[in-house]
Amino acid sequence: MEPERIVPYVTQITPQEIIAPLMWMVFAFAAAWYVGMSASEVKYVRLADGRQQMRKLPLLFRLLLPFVPNVAPLFRHKKLDNYRAKLDGRLISAGYEGLLSAEEFMSIQVLLFIVAVPLSFGMKPALEDLPGVGRFWNVGMILMIGYSLIYPTSWLKQTRNARHRSMQKALPYVLDLMTLSVEAGLDFMTAIRKIIEKRAMDPLGEELLRVFHEIQVGKTRRQALRDMGLRADQPDLSSVVSALVQADELGVSLGTILRIMADQMRVKRFQRAEKLAYEAPVKMLGPLLLLIFPAVMLFLLGPILAQAFRSAF
Repeated sequence: MEPERIVPYVTQITPQEIIAPLMWMVFAFAAAWYVGMSASEVKYVRLADGRQQMRKLPLLFRLLLPFVPNVAPLFRHKKLDNYRAKLDGRLISAGYEGLLSAEEFMSIQVLLFIVAVPLSFGMKPALEDLPGVGRFWNVGMILMIGYSLIYPTSWLKQTRNARHRSMQKALPYVLDLMTLSVEAGLDFMTAIRKIIEKRAMDPLGEELLRVFHEIQVGKTRRQALRDMGLRADQPDLSSVVSALVQADELGVSLGTILRIMADQMRVKRFQRAEKLAYEAPVKMLGPLLLLIFPAVMLFLLGPILAQAFRSAF
């Protein structure tokens, strides 16, 4: 009797089984290339003297910007004029004039939500079988969708506040320099030009540079200062602008007004520092009670409790 021959089992691979992984590989490569190109792209705004100043846009914004023209026409309705005007003002005060418009910002908000919803539902089948993850994924979906709604507004608020803090910090020094320059005999325009030349470019320097060039091309000093106050929308800078405009209208000595405003800004800076110092112990109380105090109690009472359990059992 001849021994039974074992025929090896050869699996046949269909063309569909080869094409599908290749398509996914091409898609993954294209997505990685697109993300890399978007991440490396740098945005600039052009200053009044022609120089370019770098502005950072979040990666999510840069990924969605190519699709914005398809959505932007939806936000050109007249009923949205007031909201667009307010949003444009916030973007300008954040330093993104000419780089990001209100229509583009609203389009990014909608696109981010449109991407987040199917992405969160699409990830559910792959993650719900993982131990310890599936039970909480519904909460994760809600958080992901909610984050997509609040992230653009939160980013704009943080960027705008950071620019305002920079102006607030630099304003007393700029006023001191301007006061010394005017009292030394320089006129207003020359004093601004000297300050721009000597200081590193920052948000306040950008605004002063624009005021300088607007006056050079024919705009009145009052109007240029008023426009700066409206663009920046920073309370301390707005008060300085109002004082300078009133001094120009009433014919008061500019050096005297600058000296008074410089003293006021120094007092405000000292008051802000005092306020932060008083708030520090209160802010430290939360981490102290939640993190440090339990660890200290565990370190002190741990040996005592361990010995008590050993003696009891």
